[in-house]
Amino acid sequence: MKDPEKDPSQMRRGYTTGANATAATKAALLALITQEPVLSVEILLPIGERIEFQMVSCGVEEQRVVCGVIKDAGDDPDATHRALILAEVSWADGHGEIDLDGGIGVGRVTKPGLPVPVGEAAINPVPRRMIRKVAADLLNEYGITRSVRIVISVPQGVEIAKKTLNERLGIVGGISILGTKGIVVPFSTAAYQASVVQAIKVARASGCDHLVLTTGGSSEKYAMKLYPELPQEAFIQMGDFVGFSLRHAKRQGAAHISLVGMMGKFSKIAQGVMMVHSKSAPVDFDFLASIAESCGATPELLDEVRGANTASLVGDLMLAAGHEDFFEKLCRHASRHSLDEVGGGLLVETVLTTMKGELLGRGGIDERDSCDRNRG
Repeated sequence: MKDPEKDPSQMRRGYTTGANATAATKAALLALITQEPVLSVEILLPIGERIEFQMVSCGVEEQRVVCGVIKDAGDDPDATHRALILAEVSWADGHGEIDLDGGIGVGRVTKPGLPVPVGEAAINPVPRRMIRKVAADLLNEYGITRSVRIVISVPQGVEIAKKTLNERLGIVGGISILGTKGIVVPFSTAAYQASVVQAIKVARASGCDHLVLTTGGSSEKYAMKLYPELPQEAFIQMGDFVGFSLRHAKRQGAAHISLVGMMGKFSKIAQGVMMVHSKSAPVDFDFLASIAESCGATPELLDEVRGANTASLVGDLMLAAGHEDFFEKLCRHASRHSLDEVGGGLLVETVLTTMKGELLGRGGIDERDSCDRNRG
C-alpha cells in the first residue's frame, strides 16, 4: 500500500510488464544456449538505463527453457504488481527467425483500435521490440543462426485482467504486456491518460460516434442504464481528466459526447475547471449561489448555499427547496465550458446524478454545425 505521508518524489519506482518479460526472455534464451540456469540478467530499458533483474525460476531442458520473474511495480503498485511473468524459449525450424507469441494469461486482441493487430497477443509494440532485440543480440553474440520461439505467459493473468478494462478494450484471456519506458513511475498520470486515449481509439474504431465520459465506476454504471442503446466500448472512465478526454475525443472524430457524473466534480466543470481532482481547484460556492439565485432561491437559501461545505450539500438544499431547474442550468454551464475547451463543433450533453444513481438534471448544447473554434 502506498504511504500517504511519503513524498512522491522519494517513492520507489518499478518496472513494466514489458521490461520484466524482456528480462525473462533474455535469461531463458541465455540458459537455452549455455544449458546452464541463469538467475540474473541485465537489460537496457527504452529510457537508456541498464537494470538487473533476478529470476525466481529457470527450468532448463535441451530444447526449451522457462524462466520466471516477479514484477515489482514499486511504490505505486497496479493490478500486475507481484505477478509472475514467464518466458518460454525453444528452438524452432528456420534460419534466424524470432517467433513471439503470448501464452496463458496474456490476452489476445479482438477489436480494432489498439496498437496490436486483431488476432495477435496483447504484447504492445515497445515490449515486442525489446524482446526481439535481446533475442537477436544474444543469437548474434553466440553466432547462432537457428530460429527461436518465444512465448510470454502470466499464470494469474486471467484473474488479474478482471481488475482492468481489458475486456472492454477487446483484449480477452488475460492481461497486456505493456510499457513504453520500461519503468513505472509512482503516481504518474501518464499511464491513466494513455488508457483513456486507448479506450477512445477503440470506441471510434468500433464505430462509436457518441462517447460517454464518466468520472468513475459508479457514474459509469448509471450512464449505462441511461444509454442502453450504446455498446460497452462507448463508455469511457475519464477520471479527473475532463479537458484531456474531451480534446482527444474530438481529435478522434467523436460527434456527440455525454458527460455523466455527480455534483462535486461536475460543479467544477460548470465553473470551467477541466481537471477536477480534489486538489485541483475548490468548488466556487458563490458561483453555485448565482445559479441558485437565477432559479429564484430565497435570500436565506442563498446564504445556506454560500456557507455549504460540499457541492453535494448544495444539491440537497436545492432539491429540498424544489428548484430542479438548478441542475439543468448547472449542466448547461458544464456543457458550454466543455465546448469552449475543444473549440466547438460537437454536441455535448452533461448529466448530473446522485450517489445513488438518481437523475438530478441534464442539459446539452449542440454546436456540430457551428464553425470550429479550436484553438489548436
